[in-house]
Amino acid sequence: MANRNKEIRDSKSFSKLLSSIIIGVILIGVCLIGLGSYFYINASQKPLNPNDKSTTKIEVLPGESATMIGEKLEKEKIIKNSTMFKYYLKFNNISNFQAGSYEFSPSMTYKQIAKSLQKGEVYIPVAFKMSIPEGKTIDQIADVVAQNTKITKEEFLKAVNDPEFVKKMQKKHPKLITNDVFNKNIKYPLEGYLFPATYDFTEKNPTTEEIVEKMLKATEENAFPLWDKYGGIVIKEQGKEKRLTFHEFLTFSSLVEREASGLTDRAKIASVFINRMAENPEMPLQTDPTVLYALGRHKSVTYEDDLKVESPYNTYIHTGLPPGPIATSGRESMESVLNPAKTEYLYFLAAKDGKNYFSKTYDEHLKLKEEHIDSQQ
Repeated sequence: MANRNKEIRDSKSFSKLLSSIIIGVILIGVCLIGLGSYFYINASQKPLNPNDKSTTKIEVLPGESATMIGEKLEKEKIIKNSTMFKYYLKFNNISNFQAGSYEFSPSMTYKQIAKSLQKGEVYIPVAFKMSIPEGKTIDQIADVVAQNTKITKEEFLKAVNDPEFVKKMQKKHPKLITNDVFNKNIKYPLEGYLFPATYDFTEKNPTTEEIVEKMLKATEENAFPLWDKYGGIVIKEQGKEKRLTFHEFLTFSSLVEREASGLTDRAKIASVFINRMAENPEMPLQTDPTVLYALGRHKSVTYEDDLKVESPYNTYIHTGLPPGPIATSGRESMESVLNPAKTEYLYFLAAKDGKNYFSKTYDEHLKLKEEHIDSQQ
């Protein structure tokens, strides 16, 4: 009997061991399959040939499905596997493809191909990039263009200041470019209208018009959504409410851009200008960047004599906003103007430590100036 019980126990132990081995093998198999699938899917999303920049024209017809488009791409050796491309589109909820003639390359990823199909944009390899930082004047933008293209600074400035060229741009962008840019006091009509960003160019030698067109579109794409979000901006001027035009909004934003050193300070700086315009019709904005713009040169220190320069842009001798923008402004400055801080500040100063100091009264302002400016000289 004892031997019989021992045999039963041994049999049960063997069964448990066998079951554990089988489960282990299954788990290992599942893991291997999972890992294999992961690496396969991951590999399938990579470009077929990252080094092959040549393009093939692919015609996408109205109503074609992801399967049909994928099969075309695989047939033309743009992607490796049409099925995996279809699953990529499905799992990422990508649809609404635009019919048209495209140029795709084996160096493109699934993401790049899908983005082109959704936007209806023909893919062409980027020839070069050009970066325009925030707070730059059109004169400085001309320098950047000259450094990156065959267009000279003089050629660029001549084109963007040509009334016929500006009118041509106005016809293409009537909502953006209004007749305000033709004000006789405006220094450069498109100043502040060329959005600061990094631009991709697919041609080695773009024209001035192509460059300006990209920048104007970028301004529309960045400024209009903010403008619509906040419903524009209303300020008090001489005791009355005044709704700023889009041109005035860009002008205001450029002042904040040139004065700001931090994101938080932008909304406060905007509030200072708004409070000044509301406080007293005779109280000028007194912002140094407008003086430097009037002088036409950069200076690390603005002197007393500089503040006397006769120019409609000089906000020390003229009240309200200058006739036009003095530089490019980024989204942060634009939003700060549309959504300024609620303060009672009437003064601020930029110290050498990189900080801005705000005050409500002139006496407070003089005290801060003595502490952070005069004592450092």
